[in-house]
Amino acid sequence: MEPTSRETNESRSYHHGDLRRALIEAAVVAIAERGPAAVSLRELARRVGVSHAAPAHHFGDKTGLLTAVAAEGYRRLSAVLRDAYEATGSFLEVGVAYVRFAVTNRAYFDVMFRPDLLRLDDPELAEARAAAREMLYSPAAEVTGAGPGDETLHAGVAAWSLAHGLATLWVTGNLPSAIGEDPEAAARAVLAYLAGPPPRSDG
Repeated sequence: MEPTSRETNESRSYHHGDLRRALIEAAVVAIAERGPAAVSLRELARRVGVSHAAPAHHFGDKTGLLTAVAAEGYRRLSAVLRDAYEATGSFLEVGVAYVRFAVTNRAYFDVMFRPDLLRLDDPELAEARAAAREMLYSPAAEVTGAGPGDETLHAGVAAWSLAHGLATLWVTGNLPSAIGEDPEAAARAVLAYLAGPPPRSDG
């Protein structure tokens, strides 16, 4: 019996890695629409137009799928932070880029920091998380004057906590209205305090 056109197309996609990418992209759309809890492998297969077995072939189960989504999110975040730092040399702009990423990539952001949904020992996820973390730690150490070792770690965690906390408060609508409607302007004002409060104006 000759393979159907769908089976032929799926085999071709498997070979080129396109199907895995398409499934991750479909998962991101589904997460944006209804949240990660509502995502299912069967629904993704329907969205992409492949057999029900195709997602399991790539990810094993829903946890594997969400882990792949999170890893992709961390890779994207790392690239955004790196671009911001290389363009400006400013930790402040790295923090602004972090908040911007959360606002414009809400579906990724909603999965990346949910360990209950992920396979934390996945090597791909671990590598992507470490790369993104490093893009916060090094600039934070520079702006705070932190020394090597624990000082860099503590400065990095402080910077990450501030940027992530602000991003989370923004996307969940929990900031006071007085902060304004521009997330990047709010990020610049808030993150500036990492280097100490701004000088008071005598005027």
